[in-house]
Amino acid sequence: MKKILMLILCVVVFTVSLSLGRDAPLANDGKSGLYARSIERVLRLRDDEVDLATAAIIISEQWSDIVNGRRYLSRLDDMALEIRSRLEKKKLMANYRAIPMINEYLFDELKFKAVSEASDPNDLFLHSVLDRKRGYCLSLSILYLSLGERLGLPLYGIVVPGHFFVKYDDGRVQFNIETTSKGGSAPDEHYITKFKVPEEDDDSIYMKKLSKVQTLGCFLNNLGNSYCDIGDPDSALLALERAVEINPSLSESRANLGNLYLKKERVDDAIYEYRTALQINPNDAKTYSNLGNAYTKRGWLNDAIAQYTWALKLDPNFTQAYKNLSIAYSQQERYAQAESTLKEALFLEPKDASLYSQLADVYEQMGNFEEAIFQYKKALKLNRNLAEAHYGMAVCYNRLRRANDEIQAYQKALAVKPDMVAALVGLGNAYFGKKNYDGAIEQYKKAVRIDDDDGTIHYNLGAAYSNKEDYKQAATVYLKAVELNPEMGDAHNGLAFVFYKLQKYELAAKHIKVAEELGVEIEKNLLRAIKKKLR
Repeated sequence: MKKILMLILCVVVFTVSLSLGRDAPLANDGKSGLYARSIERVLRLRDDEVDLATAAIIISEQWSDIVNGRRYLSRLDDMALEIRSRLEKKKLMANYRAIPMINEYLFDELKFKAVSEASDPNDLFLHSVLDRKRGYCLSLSILYLSLGERLGLPLYGIVVPGHFFVKYDDGRVQFNIETTSKGGSAPDEHYITKFKVPEEDDDSIYMKKLSKVQTLGCFLNNLGNSYCDIGDPDSALLALERAVEINPSLSESRANLGNLYLKKERVDDAIYEYRTALQINPNDAKTYSNLGNAYTKRGWLNDAIAQYTWALKLDPNFTQAYKNLSIAYSQQERYAQAESTLKEALFLEPKDASLYSQLADVYEQMGNFEEAIFQYKKALKLNRNLAEAHYGMAVCYNRLRRANDEIQAYQKALAVKPDMVAALVGLGNAYFGKKNYDGAIEQYKKAVRIDDDDGTIHYNLGAAYSNKEDYKQAATVYLKAVELNPEMGDAHNGLAFVFYKLQKYELAAKHIKVAEELGVEIEKNLLRAIKKKLR
């Protein structure tokens, strides 16, 4: 009788443990992280108190200004409760046997799917993933980890260069979960080989089970890139610096921070981040190329060429590295090497219009203008909207003294890119050469509105006014030119002329003297005329 009673009690206890009901709390209930309202607060918590989904929704709120983002946490709770209910019905515990059910629910029933590439910043954010039912490796993994957290499953984020996935590990059973393949599993060796994971190091973050804060650090790295994509460099900087602080051994964060520093002209900081990234992951061709870009900005062209060459050794199909290498050769006036480098790239990418345009640039620098025009035309046949190719053709036409063709080419460049200052100035110069001073003034004024700090544009505008005999306007513009660049002797010389015409002889004398001191060949007749008026 006692044995029967004990058996009944065991069945009751087992049934209760499986029948928690929808009112029973989820595994993350009561965590401090559920009540956080800022990422700063999240990062101050112990890792076991962090709620990953709450942190992700906080970031979503900052990104998109969504109202009441917490409703997405309720949706996650409902999804977790539904999975738990289904486990109970099948009398399954919340362990590794739950994974197939989660996969079926998420990917087959709810139709969550992976995007082929992370080109849309919104595919990163948890609220967007829940709304659109699509994401890429990291964002789908955040969703998966958030559900696992609510179900009490031992799931961990795993990062490798350029990819993120999930691992189940309860101490006895462990396997990988690939969220971009409907939760399929692949062995560690697959990731190590495919993503060229650096040799294992105690300090390395790759292929290690991440804490929730480390997973959040990976998220912040991608967030920084998203802010860069929408043109918010200050928010990008904050996100990337936090990412590096959390995961100092994640080479991608270092490299991305280096890219941002380079955009902000913090070249030395960029070089430091690139070098550190390459110490962590010496297999990253893109970072070698970007380090080469930083060296190019410093003028260290031999060092830059070495980095580009190494990048191409790692990835012989890396078109951008060929382009960068050609630019460095051109700056050294090693045009034959620049030409052959671009031809190698064209062998790989014969329909890349920008490569033909860059090859044309090399021929233009060599003085082979006819060949340059031929290559620009090839580029434009592939892409009519390549403003740089239209501009390059205009420069060549200028050197060949084909003024009408030059003007037409500048106009086509500006039709594609109306704020292209170089084309505006070039078109102004072409009109000036044809003595169409009103046309020149119109183009120079457009250029000034875009770049008011360029003294040369103001000088050109002053010269056009002077030739039009509008000396008062010419004086105003020339004065702005010398304000921006006091060493511009031609502008001082122009001022001497217009002040003479305005009968301001002392000012004319002052500026012609400065022009002469700056090495400008002044008109002797103008100098004599000024002196005569001052007697």
